[in-house]
Amino acid sequence: MTHKDGIVATIALALSTLAMAGVVGSGAYAQAAGAEARGVQALSNAVIETVCPDVQSRHAADAQLLAAATQVTP
Repeated sequence: MTHKDGIVATIALALSTLAMAGVVGSGAYAQAAGAEARGVQALSNAVIETVCPDVQSRHAADAQLLAAATQVTP
C-alpha cells in the first residue's frame, strides 16, 4: 500500500507543479500581485491621511516610512 501512496504523491506533486507553472505563466499571478500592491499603497495612504491630516506632516511621515523601509530591506 505504501508503494501506491508514493506513486500517487509523486503524480500529485507533478500535477500541482504544472498547475502552478500555468498560473504564473498566464499572467494571472502578476495581475494579482499588482492588485495587492495597489491595495497596500491605498491602505498606507489612508492611514497616513488619518494620522497626519495636514500635508506637511504627511511628507514627513512619507520620509520616515521610506527611511524605515530602507533599514528593513537587506
